[in-house]
Amino acid sequence: MDATATPATQRKPARRTVAAPLVPDEQRSDAIGEPPEIRDLLADYASVALVLQGGGALGAYQAGVFQALDEAGIDPVWLSGVSIGAINAAIIAGNHRGDRLDRLRDFWETVSKRKVWHWNPEGDWMRRLRNHTSSSMTMMHGLSGFFQPRPVNPWLRLPGASGATSFYDTSMLEGTLNRLVNWDVLNDPQRRLSVGAVNVRTGNFRYFDSQIERIGPQHIMASGALPPAFPAVHIENEYYWDGGIVSNTPLQYLLEQEEMHDTLVFQVDLFSARGILPRDMGDVMARHKDIMYSSRTRNNTDTFRRLHNLRLWLHKALQKVPAERLTDEDRAFLTSMEEDVPQINIVHLIYQQKIYESDAKDYEFSGTSMREHWESGYQDTRKTLRHRKWLVKPPESIGMTVHDVHRDDPT
Repeated sequence: MDATATPATQRKPARRTVAAPLVPDEQRSDAIGEPPEIRDLLADYASVALVLQGGGALGAYQAGVFQALDEAGIDPVWLSGVSIGAINAAIIAGNHRGDRLDRLRDFWETVSKRKVWHWNPEGDWMRRLRNHTSSSMTMMHGLSGFFQPRPVNPWLRLPGASGATSFYDTSMLEGTLNRLVNWDVLNDPQRRLSVGAVNVRTGNFRYFDSQIERIGPQHIMASGALPPAFPAVHIENEYYWDGGIVSNTPLQYLLEQEEMHDTLVFQVDLFSARGILPRDMGDVMARHKDIMYSSRTRNNTDTFRRLHNLRLWLHKALQKVPAERLTDEDRAFLTSMEEDVPQINIVHLIYQQKIYESDAKDYEFSGTSMREHWESGYQDTRKTLRHRKWLVKPPESIGMTVHDVHRDDPT
């Protein structure tokens, strides 16, 4: 990043040139006279969703993505996240539009404010050493406003004793969330938040959804309670761990909803399934983590597309059946297909690891790395939004399209 440039984390939101799809023009006087291309494209969708993967310190990339979306006037009405993605999603959903970026900056500057070195090293090798020092400091001292080491190692505690099942205490995160999130705003029925966690006792994955239950800090903390570092979170007489243990991307939950309508989805992943062949043990550990936590977007979308095609085939077949031979279920199905066959368009952004980052990149919370991650998300999204064809709603015969920003031809 150019040292003379103003980091995205410090920029004030630029003048918005388009309006969100659900905001009337008369309420957005700043959009008058500006090019309406994005607004017109978004008008074809019933909603816009933002899906955020888990990935610890890399979550600043998602904050940069949101800044670029916000500056473009794109207002997601459904946010879904896992782990750090759940925290980012909660801060966005839990604030009024003018406050969201300030609250995101507050969180990321709070957890990354510790000084590593008093000078910025040059060269990949020195930067890797600095990042290693930063991640080691996180392990030893925790993070401001997030977690701190327990005074007694859990291996030395008696079974069942307080602090026997995790290395860090995350109680301070609850205070941070309560300071940055307005829970009444988050639970407003006009917006939807869903966060994933796994039941420790049963091993079942569960989504806490503001359309079904009132979301509070405990649900967000449960989604990010990665063992053995963090303790399980108690909710409704059950205990929950980080949802990333089972699935690190909550896209499938959106696709499974029966009430799903035409939706533009911005999916932001922090681990890339594709990468280079490892050349040393550090590369092996980093690549292993990428593969383990990367999303299975293509598998999810292929399954959805197969079901969509089967529904279309069945619809065409039933239309050839005489009306008197149709059952009530047949008629209900035909009616549902005529009323709403959802068309899903997924714009898939994936963080690309820097050459000097290691397998510790997800707990390297230095301010320098945080600003780099934020800037990367910001610039990737601005570049993406320049390609309007990626925002076009897919035809009914397709049902779903996926645009991988780092693979698709941007011309």
